[in-house]
Amino acid sequence: MNVLFCGDSGVYKGMFLSLISLCDNTARPIDAFILTADVGNRKAISDTFADELQTAAREHNENCNIHLLNITEQFKNYLPLANMGTRFTPLCMLRLFADMIPQIPDKILYLDTDIICRKNWNGLYDTDISDFEIAGVPDRYGRWFFSNPLKHNYLNSGVLLLNMKKIRKSGLFLKCRRLCRDKKMFMPDQTALNKLSVKKKLPRRYNEQGKIKSDTVLKHFTTFFKYFPYIRAVTIKPWDEERLHSELKIYEFDKLLDEYNQRRITK
Repeated sequence: MNVLFCGDSGVYKGMFLSLISLCDNTARPIDAFILTADVGNRKAISDTFADELQTAAREHNENCNIHLLNITEQFKNYLPLANMGTRFTPLCMLRLFADMIPQIPDKILYLDTDIICRKNWNGLYDTDISDFEIAGVPDRYGRWFFSNPLKHNYLNSGVLLLNMKKIRKSGLFLKCRRLCRDKKMFMPDQTALNKLSVKKKLPRRYNEQGKIKSDTVLKHFTTFFKYFPYIRAVTIKPWDEERLHSELKIYEFDKLLDEYNQRRITK
């Protein structure tokens, strides 16, 4: 199974937790592709970290292979200039360059690094998307702000099953890169993908953005709203162990956190 992660050296812990959790929940071989780049003061993921990650992953799944791909030059040609001053992190857009990288296979599962797998995910990966460019789960809040509430078809881009063969043929990612470069948008790459793609909705269990349920396969630690005693946005990531316990009452990922803390991961 093919998995895609993106980011810079600041996502080491999240990427470790996410990949190890994937390895723990399938016996099938995994090829993990990592797109990275140097942009401004953001440093690309190092070869040393990729090697350490592969060593750790193979202790959980002996057939896990890491492929680190530095695409700094390609990224510089399509900097999201219209959105560089927003809250959006430019390196999130690295996934939109996957069509330019020949090593990326025809089908791949993209994951944000704040996602933890808690059940077997073979069913997700095996979903038939031959007639679609992307498949994902509707965004928790997107139905109220970005789409028709009745259709609820605005997808959260943290978990995306990608039909790269179709994407390369249609030029979807090229269109998205151009839109992110030229037009200011809220959550630019997610908005571009929803606007331009032929997409399929997946069951909520494959990208749970709220409370963990008994059938949750992938838990996504997105920003959410609290309404008492006042409305506010709250962001708690899976590596924030103290708040994970005190505010979310989540303890089931402690073993993963302990393993990361016990390893001397290169920074």
